[in-house]
Amino acid sequence: MAVVGTGLIGTSVALAASWQGVTVFLSDRNPVAARTAAALGAGVAESPPGPVDLAVLAMPPSQVGDSLVELQDRKLAHCYTDVASVKSGAERVVLSDAPEPFRFVGGHPMAGREWSGPLAARGDLLRGRTWALTPSPLTSAPALERALELVSLCGAVPVVTRSATHDGAVALTSHVPHLVASLMAARLRDSTAGMRRFAGPGVRDVTRIARGDSRLWGDILQSNAGSVVGVVRELQADLGRLVTALDALAEDGADRAEGMQVLVDVLDRGIAGVEQISGGPAGAAPLGDGAPGERARAWVAVKERPGELARLLEALGDQVVAETMGIDADGASGLVARFDVAAEAVDPLLRQLRAGGWESGRE
Repeated sequence: MAVVGTGLIGTSVALAASWQGVTVFLSDRNPVAARTAAALGAGVAESPPGPVDLAVLAMPPSQVGDSLVELQDRKLAHCYTDVASVKSGAERVVLSDAPEPFRFVGGHPMAGREWSGPLAARGDLLRGRTWALTPSPLTSAPALERALELVSLCGAVPVVTRSATHDGAVALTSHVPHLVASLMAARLRDSTAGMRRFAGPGVRDVTRIARGDSRLWGDILQSNAGSVVGVVRELQADLGRLVTALDALAEDGADRAEGMQVLVDVLDRGIAGVEQISGGPAGAAPLGDGAPGERARAWVAVKERPGELARLLEALGDQVVAETMGIDADGASGLVARFDVAAEAVDPLLRQLRAGGWESGRE
């Protein structure tokens, strides 16, 4: 298998496949990202010697169609799929421009995290999750079978649907929720320093996903703007009624009863909506909120051997949040992991790492 794009989802797919004994070839526009994924044990950061059974395109939606055309010209694989969260645009490009459109089936694993990049990847990220497959009218049976085999390797649950149906559904269940989380989080940006003490689980649950990569999410939202705008207009209408109701409740006038009725109706509709999805898989738990104290910066040299970075993360334990770690290339000698750690813990941690054979130090 080839995985083109070693961010969160691409690396998670590669890890899951590697765990099942599949040989995975990794590539990325950023070579350090591919080398980082390889160091986690997701595969090898090199080109395959010949066409692979399946190539997985793990990139923003707007890049899938053109990238597929290029990869098919290079004969990278016998079959192709992708993991982007918008399907219709890429399908149009594939049908009009791809040399062999029958070898492609669109795909979208319904999973993610608020962190991005290969260090946020997990081999079990997709286990039990819905994985949409959107074959075009030209998709061949072998291409669909290969994609289904990948879904099975990752422990996900396949749902075969049409591209337009998928894009309309995820506008409501994923894309607009991210916009709403971002809008709410933006209200907090200019809040006073004392506001933090009042930030409880409610606001953290609502805003958690606003951490997502803004460039990726900008690409997703523009790629699905036609479906997203319809949901946003419905929200806009509800917000207009809610503003009128709250204005009435803020005044001691005759419209208070009507305002209360509108408010309760909004809350009741929300409860009914939650019940519609209450049986679905749980999302990632919100991150903890420990207030950071004084921090120190440290580095560790990582040899480019399969699983070496995973071994380092195990050695670091919970003293470092993996997703906040930076990875740099150190010439031909390997990778360098750089991270923050509590100032009082950095020296004991470095002693522990050196005792375990890791070359490390403070910056």
